Amino acid sequence: MADTLISVDSVSKKFCRSLKKSLWYGMQDLGQELRGHRHGGGGALRPDEFWALQGISFELKRGECLGLIGHNGAGKTTLLRMLNGLIKPDQGRIAMHGRVGALIALGAGFNPILTGRENIYVNASVLGLTKRFVDSRVEEIIDFAGLGEFIDMPVQSFSSGMNVRLGFAVAAVLVSPDILFLDEVLAVGDIGFTIKCLNTVRRLSQDAAVVFVSHNMQSISSFCTRVIVLEKGRNLLDTSTPAQGIDQYYSLVKHEIQTSGTGEAVVNTIDLIAAAGVLADEEPSIAHGTELAVRLAISVTRSHCEASVILYAMDEAMTPVLCVPLCDPAGELARFPVGDIAIDVPLGVLELAAGKYSFVISVSDCETRESLVRVQGLRPFRVFAPTAYWGKLVRPAVVGKTIIPAGCSQA
Repeated sequence: MADTLISVDSVSKKFCRSLKKSLWYGMQDLGQELRGHRHGGGGALRPDEFWALQGISFELKRGECLGLIGHNGAGKTTLLRMLNGLIKPDQGRIAMHGRVGALIALGAGFNPILTGRENIYVNASVLGLTKRFVDSRVEEIIDFAGLGEFIDMPVQSFSSGMNVRLGFAVAAVLVSPDILFLDEVLAVGDIGFTIKCLNTVRRLSQDAAVVFVSHNMQSISSFCTRVIVLEKGRNLLDTSTPAQGIDQYYSLVKHEIQTSGTGEAVVNTIDLIAAAGVLADEEPSIAHGTELAVRLAISVTRSHCEASVILYAMDEAMTPVLCVPLCDPAGELARFPVGDIAIDVPLGVLELAAGKYSFVISVSDCETRESLVRVQGLRPFRVFAPTAYWGKLVRPAVVGKTIIPAGCSQA
């Protein structure tokens, strides 16, 4: 049975919005601790205090990777800092067993006056490593970072990317921890260096308990065996199925309806239709591969006008991922007369990646191209898939037995 390396029991942390009060409260808490009382003042909130985390509990075993996800301010970094010993919980208990490594704020501790090579040795000494050991690994670190002839330049001359790459290389090559904390460290460097990071983290996580904080759901899906979704400091979901955690994360994304244009057209209703009929949920979660259609009801009020309609699907960042112009049988934009328009728009099989989506409807005058109405944030929905892929369009290909051409040998 795998050994438990991290145990978190009912951990809570509060902060103060006022710096002056925060310093005063800190002195009070220190005085209480010196008198043998519990840190945190018994759990009651004082004026201007708020809970950044409240009642968080979990255990993590060797070989497991826990993804901490949630939107900004959810408490992810606060929890990671407590696990790493940088700040103390006000309530609860944290127990760590084994050597801890953290890939957090890479390169933040470098001395800007020293060279990259000198900073390698300084960082290694902080980790308690001998010069002889570092001598045997320094070229591997330089090669991993891809700095080459720049390694003997002062770090203050490095770009931010070079700084982070060196920080990751030092941590990845020199550290072999039992417990590993990762905070958005995979978003460094170019694609070649990112692949190095991915492979290194996979290697390190095979024999360690890993806590991984990220907003990249593809990385969460790829690495994590378990996911905790945090919202306003509380544990919203703890699941061993990462896809469920990712779907819950996307459910927290809010899409606001925004309207522009001359106002001479109105989008009355927009419904999603699957095989079972109209989806009545306010924000349905639809399985990848479902056949889908959209039912529109639009009113055009501009006189002596023919209108064109284009439908867009937007992701959570309001980036268009699908454009559906409504066309006539000849392939030209359909020209709708003044009055009410009711039409079903087939979208076919839903091939979008796991995520949160909404629609934009654009209605324009066919002759002047003037926008009569453009409404975004309509009919939000989520796509549920077992795996979160990097692309926005996911179309699995079923392949049979590999055919090897004559004269070729299989590797």
